Amino acid sequence: MIKILLVDDVPILRAGLKSVIAGDSELKVVGEASNGKEALEMAIRLQPDVVLMDMRMPDFDGSYGTRKIKASFPDIKVLVLTTFDDQETVDHAIAAGADGYILKEMDNDKIVNSIKAVAGGINVFCDNIFRSIKKNVVQAEPKDFGLTGRELDIIRLICDGADNKEISVKLFLAEGTVRNGISKLLEKLDLKDRTQLAVFAIKNNIV
Repeated sequence: MIKILLVDDVPILRAGLKSVIAGDSELKVVGEASNGKEALEMAIRLQPDVVLMDMRMPDFDGSYGTRKIKASFPDIKVLVLTTFDDQETVDHAIAAGADGYILKEMDNDKIVNSIKAVAGGINVFCDNIFRSIKKNVVQAEPKDFGLTGRELDIIRLICDGADNKEISVKLFLAEGTVRNGISKLLEKLDLKDRTQLAVFAIKNNIV
């Protein structure tokens, strides 16, 4: 069972999301919050698997909640669910450590699938967000950053949404080797997590 904390300042939207999630036997809403500060307090108390986080909320926004939750509980996944896909909001979410970013306009089944994917360790970004990330990037030849061919293969698979097990199968590597390889990649590029690695790859035309 995947435990979910809903964070949105509009009660009727929380109710709608709760109804959608209730339709899937693998998901369970364990709490609701109306801003980033409440989200942190409830995350401490409830230890959810996934926090479904709106971005623009009064007093303490989604960036605050995401940053605080990820700093204290890195294993808790934060999936941003919002109506905004402007560059500033996307950048704030990614900088705060969000594990995914989707829009409320998505179909209900896609929202449910995104929750499951993030819970399983796969970073999820809808098409609009990829376009938002890329639209101000000057197209140029990719820099190599001292990356090996194997490291580039791992990065490309991460950007495709593959988890460690899937990467190990596709590259014929032990899962532990993949895990160690990703850790070394993050250290080499001075990045915190897979989400930052995916964004880094996109911005630098590695994928």
